Parts: sequence; C-alpha cells; structure tokens
Amino acid sequence: MTSFSRRLGDPNRRGTPADLLVVGLGNPDDQFEGTRHNLGAATVQLLAKRNDLRLRKTKARALAVGLLMNDKRVVLAFPQTFMNHSGEAVRMLVRTFGIQEASHILIIHDELDLDVGRLRLKSGGGLAGHNGLRSVTQHVGTTEYVRLRIGVGRPPATQAGSEYILRKPGKAEQVELNAAVEAAADAVELVTEVGVDRAMATVNRRSTSD
Repeated sequence: MTSFSRRLGDPNRRGTPADLLVVGLGNPDDQFEGTRHNLGAATVQLLAKRNDLRLRKTKARALAVGLLMNDKRVVLAFPQTFMNHSGEAVRMLVRTFGIQEASHILIIHDELDLDVGRLRLKSGGGLAGHNGLRSVTQHVGTTEYVRLRIGVGRPPATQAGSEYILRKPGKAEQVELNAAVEAAADAVELVTEVGVDRAMATVNRRSTSD
C-alpha cells in the first residue's frame, strides 16, 4: 500500500466536492439483477428511488446521481465495469466528485462471512476475498474507506462460492435480503445524519440483536 492512502482526489479540481461517495457494488447486466452479488447496487438504487431520482450514465463508467441528504452532498453510484473491475469506476468517481479522504467513500457489498441479512458497518479492514473490494483497493490505493457489508451466508458444501453469489436466492431468503437492503439504505442515511462512528455503533448493535 502506498502513501497515496489519505488524499485521493485532484487537489487542483475546482468546485465544491461531494461530502460522501456511496458506491453499491454489483454487475451491470440484467441477468445479474436480483443476485446476491448485486445487493450493494440494489441499495444505491433504492436510495435514489426514495429521493425520486434515477441513476444516470456518467463519464466515470458508472451510473450515478447527486443529492442532498441530511444537508450533506452525497453521490450515489453503481459501477458499470463489472464487479472485478469496480475500482476503475471508483477511481474516476473520486476524481470527478473531488473526494479527498478515504473516509468519504462508502462501499456497499455482499458478504459471505455474515449470516443472511446481517449488516456490518466498518472503516477499513481486509478484503475477505471479495474481488470488488480488491479492485477498489488497488485503484484508490488504500483500504481505509468505509464498508457496509450485507450478509448472504455461506453456500452449501456442494456449491462454489462464485456460483452461489451469482444466483438469485429462493423466496424466503429473498424476503430477508430485501429487508437487509432496506436496512442498508437506512444505514447510509444514518451515516449522513450522525457520522460513521455513531452510525457504526447503532447499525452493528441493531444487526446483532435482530
């Protein structure tokens, strides 16, 4: 990891930077919609819908939209580079919207190491074998960004993890995951209201007690 880790964007960029870049990871093709691997994308899409907005194509290789959320300038984004190359879009979004601190990037993603529907909000940490996070880390040069992890549980012993996350869940599990996406959207809103540290305590405690 390089010393590039803290100051990310172009310091010469003009205009007011975004306060928070919220990136929901996933794959862009219709065939991936509704799969476990697209829960991050589903969350940013829900946040846009809650605000009567739509994600639109940008030059940053992502669908994105800007809005005010609790008086914070927030950008919602869904990379169109496919999961394994998510960082390419995130790097362009960082430069486009003037993000200077890793703590101003929030990545939402699926997590095999959490039970279905559980949420964890954390700053920094490892990659847990997640290719999307690996790409983001490679392209922004740091692991210090914020992650909102949505649990999908472990696959059956007879099924590979890659196959499991790229499949759509059954009806009962889908209900749990839909609720988790709603809760994840609530968590993002809470971050803009009270900050990452206070939101972390609330989100993680709530998820553990459910």
